[in-house]
Amino acid sequence: MTQQPQWGISFSKYFILPQRVILSIMGFLAILNAYTMRVCLSQAITVMVIKKNSTDDSEDNAICEPDDLDSGSSEGGEFEWSEELQGLILSSFYIGYIVTHIPGGILAEKFGGKWTLAIGILSTAVFTMLTPLAIDLGGSDWLIVTRVLMGLGEGTTFPALSVLLAAWVPANERGKLGALVLGGGQVGTIMGNLLSGVLIDAYSWHFVFYFFGGLGVVWFVIFAFLCYSEPSTHPFIKPSEREYLIKEIGPISRNKDLPPTPWKAILTNLPMIALVCAQIGHDWGFYIMVTDLPKYMSDVLQFSIKANGLYSSLPYVMMWIVSVGSGFVADWMIRRNIMNTTNTRKVMTGIAAFGPAIFMVAASYAGCDRVLVVVLFTICMGLMGAFYAGMKLSPLDMSPNYAGTLMAITNGIGAITGVITPYLVGVMTPDASLLQWRTVFWVAFGVLFVTAVVYSIWASGEIQPFNNAPIQPRTVDFEAQERKPEGEKARSALEQSS
Repeated sequence: MTQQPQWGISFSKYFILPQRVILSIMGFLAILNAYTMRVCLSQAITVMVIKKNSTDDSEDNAICEPDDLDSGSSEGGEFEWSEELQGLILSSFYIGYIVTHIPGGILAEKFGGKWTLAIGILSTAVFTMLTPLAIDLGGSDWLIVTRVLMGLGEGTTFPALSVLLAAWVPANERGKLGALVLGGGQVGTIMGNLLSGVLIDAYSWHFVFYFFGGLGVVWFVIFAFLCYSEPSTHPFIKPSEREYLIKEIGPISRNKDLPPTPWKAILTNLPMIALVCAQIGHDWGFYIMVTDLPKYMSDVLQFSIKANGLYSSLPYVMMWIVSVGSGFVADWMIRRNIMNTTNTRKVMTGIAAFGPAIFMVAASYAGCDRVLVVVLFTICMGLMGAFYAGMKLSPLDMSPNYAGTLMAITNGIGAITGVITPYLVGVMTPDASLLQWRTVFWVAFGVLFVTAVVYSIWASGEIQPFNNAPIQPRTVDFEAQERKPEGEKARSALEQSS
């Protein structure tokens, strides 16, 4: 164990909050910054492109009359990009995002999550600030390249945070602190939509990229000073908190102490397959909403940019409230033995899949009733917030030692939908009509429903056997090991892992 320096002990008295709470707050802000940088283009693109006008007057295909708040907002901008090209631009971020998930998880497990997370967010911030320059110099082509590079940086975020949470958050606090951290996605989406609308209206679309990228750089500086990969290396932690965390969590294996990642055992594990399915369903619905809801509000409902920013953000306000609240409820249910961890995760995941599937489709049948549409989308995304006390915490439940790898696999595979869905929406909505959008929501309904059923049957909230993959000393007689009875093998593996 690393000896805490005397100056660190003296400095620790200036911290009112426990270091695990500070880490959780900075983790929350990391995801918040990541999402603001990710989603601000969804608002900006609505004023960058030339608007498409409907030529079909039938009720199902009609595009609504312009919003009264700003009747001039429907003219659009200077770029003549097709719906398909817009879909490709919006999906390009996730091409890079997928690539760095598994490398990010492996690096975080081997060397700690601090710098894996920090450098990833910093690089995303730099490329965000370079986005206006890329558009001005190279148009859509350089914009796509820049978005891919942003995705490469941000792809390490969730794997690195999973490793940090596994090292810092005890099991009995995992629901509320985990939901707090993961709730940064909703708050970031709220800020990204709401502030983008205000900033674009007041200045220009260029400014939102400078603003959110600059916030990412500020976060990096603060995080690098305040946060560390694990309690044993933190110079400012109070000795009482460090002893408590070591007692509750135990040491996390690093570098030479960690055996090779048991890929076969992980990838063939049935609860892991169920977790991947749930992630695909969640991300399919979530990415449609987070990437394309501003386009729906602008193209179909004809909201002005200020109204678009406001009404696109409301669903995520509700989602954040539900995600934090469901974390407390989940912890309470597990602590009071009302439900075990497995069933708690299944219930939360079911609420977060079946509910949004129903309300998403219902919103498409509300036509041009703007109030009803916003209400239905708000309920839809609010219920989706329960995912964060459900399947999103399963990697920590299933394998504290390989939480980063599990999160990398699930989030990485799920992020493939981030490439597919925006492009698919562009292909399915060439006229940006209500009927075409309704088909998009019905497809999302099917994906959410099927994947949630799979999770509900086969998921698990228990530690899986691959978590304690034994480290074999070089002097081990492997033939003798194979001759041992199964019970004795298990005891030997447990002794070696501890």
